Amino acid sequence: MPIFVQVIHPDAATDVKPHTTGKIADMFRTSNQRSMAVWSAVFVLSQANIVRLLGPVGPRVLEVQTAFSARRYREVLAKMDGAETARFRSHYYPDFVHPAIYAVALRAAGRRLGERTPLSPTVRKALAAAPVLSAAGDYVENITGLYLLDHRDNITDRTVRITTAVSISKWVLALGSLGYLSQGFVRVWVAQWPGGRRNRVEEY
Repeated sequence: MPIFVQVIHPDAATDVKPHTTGKIADMFRTSNQRSMAVWSAVFVLSQANIVRLLGPVGPRVLEVQTAFSARRYREVLAKMDGAETARFRSHYYPDFVHPAIYAVALRAAGRRLGERTPLSPTVRKALAAAPVLSAAGDYVENITGLYLLDHRDNITDRTVRITTAVSISKWVLALGSLGYLSQGFVRVWVAQWPGGRRNRVEEY
């Protein structure tokens, strides 16, 4: 009668833990990996702090950024009472640091993706430039927003439309970079996802 004995392949000795664990550990071997992980974590903390400061007036930020007219811009600001205006104002100060944080995080992620998969010089340059341009737009938006909050007589259609265009461009650049990086990493991980070494069954 045949006897089936389960024999573990010698190469599998180091695979006691699941491959997923190995892949996670593998993510932090290079400086770009560490930089991406650290700055991504800092970004999450920074974003959470801004959300905390804004509280219930958070929706006003998007409304201001997409106002398109002086009348609409003033209407959004007029919705807020004194306490809410103070909350709204408070988010601008950490938001002067936040753009630099997400720019560094996105650039680190771009460099890391370039380590994992071939990227054309054009794509590399775009992934390096887009976060910087997005952050620059964020600074323009923040400076203008903080100024107009205290100088509402200077709110004009031209100023609002320019600021709104900058805000939308900022979002397109930032989210476009994030979207490209996300699909890039997903493709890399799917392509390299191991089938897993299976214990070999041999008949004796």
